[in-house]
Amino acid sequence: MAAPKASLYLVAPIWKGGPRGIRGLSRTVAPEGNQRKRRTVLQFLADRFYDVQALREYLLRKQVSKVHQKNRSFTYVKEQYGPYIAAAYFVLKQGGAVKFQGQEWMRPNGRGRFSLEFFKFQAVPVEAVDASGCAINYQGLDNLLALKELQSLSLQRCPHVDDWCLSRLYQLAGSLQELSLAGCPQVSERGLACLHHLQNLRRLDISDLPAVSNPGLTQILVEEMLPNCNVLGADWAQGLKLGPEEQSQDTARSIPA
Repeated sequence: MAAPKASLYLVAPIWKGGPRGIRGLSRTVAPEGNQRKRRTVLQFLADRFYDVQALREYLLRKQVSKVHQKNRSFTYVKEQYGPYIAAAYFVLKQGGAVKFQGQEWMRPNGRGRFSLEFFKFQAVPVEAVDASGCAINYQGLDNLLALKELQSLSLQRCPHVDDWCLSRLYQLAGSLQELSLAGCPQVSERGLACLHHLQNLRRLDISDLPAVSNPGLTQILVEEMLPNCNVLGADWAQGLKLGPEEQSQDTARSIPA
């Protein structure tokens, strides 16, 4: 009887205020009297799976809430110190790095702490942001889109950057020259198509995008869309289907002599 009690304690926060309540759940997990005898192994497994599923949903909601909290807008900082300081504060809190014009890169240390020296650069534009691996999402971009002098933006390996995020980057079209989306798992061809607004781009990294079904063809299309940009990514032939003649040559090369 010890295991069912432990399970009940784990899911108790989930069922608080629910239609069945904890009492109803306890009857399912630990039936009494004749109900215990009639309980089959299948029913037991079904009950246990239900508990695990509920716990997974609870943990997922908690994770989503944490990401939402990380991407809140620092409105009070922006009102008091301006958009440059607010953006820098947001990026540093996320664990990224920022570079003000004429200054060295600023980044947090191994413990996530950083100097507040950047507060004295209230009138100095931010020219580069490295948010590689940060939890930036659609909402969090609000903190960066006011940087009208931003020239370089790295969103490498950002797990929450998706096609909807890329649809907002047109607001940086006047200044952005370098953009890295390498390793973003949720970026697909649809999002890359939104980058046609960024005609000032000179360097774009779209390598290692698992949601892109045909990397080689996609790179060709992006290069045509941004003719003045150096597009880094897959080999141009990656994912392209070979014609009959090329297939025969490829097969011949694979046969040992």
